[in-house]
Amino acid sequence: QVQLVESGGGLVQDGGSLRLSCAASGRTLKFDSMGWFRQHPGKGREFVAAIKWSSAITYYADSVKERFTISRDNAENTVYLQMNSLKPEDTALDYCAADRDQAGPTWYPDWTDAYDYWGQGTQVTVSS
Repeated sequence: QVQLVESGGGLVQDGGSLRLSCAASGRTLKFDSMGWFRQHPGKGREFVAAIKWSSAITYYADSVKERFTISRDNAENTVYLQMNSLKPEDTALDYCAADRDQAGPTWYPDWTDAYDYWGQGTQVTVSS
């Protein structure tokens, strides 16, 4: 059994920064990729960022490019999301997700159904 636990959320002012962490525990696995999704109040989940474990190739949603940085720590089996220049529209419940293995030849980092494991979310609130 694999468990993903997010942390690092909180309340920040417009323009502030937060660093989210997602720690994987339980059965030791080498995930193909991990990603971050977020859910705004009253809306569905949207893609934020993803990273390939082996190559560290990253992919970002247009809305967070040049503001957010996803990274991983292989030794700690943890993925991070450094969020800078936060805006009120970044207010959301952020979820960590892990994909055990890529199903086909093409990587779809923004496809929700591709991920096998999900955390329970950490709240990010940005005030004006």
